[in-house]
Amino acid sequence: MRAGFLFAVLLCAQPASADWFDDLKQNGSVTDLYRVLYAMPKGGDLHNHLSGSNFSEWWYELALAEQQRGYQYYTKVRIENCVAYGSNEYGRAPYYLMFRTIMAFEYDALGDCEKREYKLLQNLSAEEKAGWLESLRLDKPYEGRDEFFGTHWPRMNALGWNPWIQAETLFLNMQAFGAEGLSYLETQVSIAGFVNADGTPMPSEQAVDILRKRLQQADAVATGVTVRLQISILRFLPNAEDQLRFIYRYVHDHSDLFVAVNMVGREDNDKGYPLRFLDTLRDLRRQYPGVNLSIHAGEVDEPNNHVRDTLLLGADRIGHGLNLITDDDTMRLMRHGPYLVEINLISNLLLQYVSDYAQHPFPEYLRTGIPVALSTDDRGMWDSTMTDEFYVAVSEFNLGWDEIRILSRNSLQYSFAEPAVKQKLLQEFDQRMSRFELGMQKYGVARLPPMPPTRRFICTYYELCTPNER
Repeated sequence: MRAGFLFAVLLCAQPASADWFDDLKQNGSVTDLYRVLYAMPKGGDLHNHLSGSNFSEWWYELALAEQQRGYQYYTKVRIENCVAYGSNEYGRAPYYLMFRTIMAFEYDALGDCEKREYKLLQNLSAEEKAGWLESLRLDKPYEGRDEFFGTHWPRMNALGWNPWIQAETLFLNMQAFGAEGLSYLETQVSIAGFVNADGTPMPSEQAVDILRKRLQQADAVATGVTVRLQISILRFLPNAEDQLRFIYRYVHDHSDLFVAVNMVGREDNDKGYPLRFLDTLRDLRRQYPGVNLSIHAGEVDEPNNHVRDTLLLGADRIGHGLNLITDDDTMRLMRHGPYLVEINLISNLLLQYVSDYAQHPFPEYLRTGIPVALSTDDRGMWDSTMTDEFYVAVSEFNLGWDEIRILSRNSLQYSFAEPAVKQKLLQEFDQRMSRFELGMQKYGVARLPPMPPTRRFICTYYELCTPNER
């Protein structure tokens, strides 16, 4: 088991003593540690791709439920060699990709041979359903970033075109995050590319209205999670500048819910280099005030200036920032400064940007005063939770309780929520955390809920499995 906990005495930044946490790390069980990390208040998740944050079983159940609106989904379960090898192997719809999900109008356009390769989702055998669910998880030792970027998104395909599914997955994320102590979610959503059940395009405003109405429903409000939204662009596309202009203006015009623009996509595709967008952003800032930028940067293997260049673009938050450690000048610039690095420990390991957590720069950033916060990235595809991110951080880097508090508070302090909302979230977090600390000092783990069900990552990597994952 990869779960040996070192002991270090760290002064707590709050009046309450953290001796109980040091004692837990030194003498407690890994199960009790996980229970504490699950039950504690956690602030927010600032780096969250909604379509990548949904567990496979959610996708499946919601897809079947959409039959009531006329949406029918098929998925590829066999290869009949209906096309010549290589004729469409690597395109937008790669022929040899199993478990690619399509809508009924796409299925109806196929020839008889290709139709035989597909099955309705609700008609899958138990083995086929298991394969479909597994195909949306990055959970095999030989899988990595090529599998993730090259197959996961093409497999989802038509599932991402349904605005009701997007709205319902947002609610399910709020519900799950609320259960593990989060009060804020800043997630990246789509506002375009949606279709009706017959395949006709759906206007962006209609899709956004579906999101807004879902957030207003009583069960969503009852989660206690405040939501703000970002819109992202794929940085390496030929028309990325045009997309940036559209979403920048959209965020400006709908700032009550949409708070930031993000740039996503593989940074090792040089067509998306940061300075490509400098002139466009400067032109947009001449017209539109108050649009925040939180941009992926430094998620590459080799040293480069992407983090520094992204700050020049105007970003206040850096997604990943792994290779910031190679840029001494920018490291010095970011110490005790206004810029935050969104840390995604599980993502970085599974996408093989680090082969072992000993290589991760997170503790150097945290302990030299560079503002950081833990986040989940595409947790549905990792089959993990925010609690898992904290468990990794504590077990691999011996976090003290004061550092846990800092990470959680940073996730609210550096959010793009409106000032009044942010202040309210921070005050409520401090109150919740103080109550939690007093309870831990007085009762220890005795009054905590039992061990929650674990997901695949924490079970596989740390052997911390509850019966649902064995």
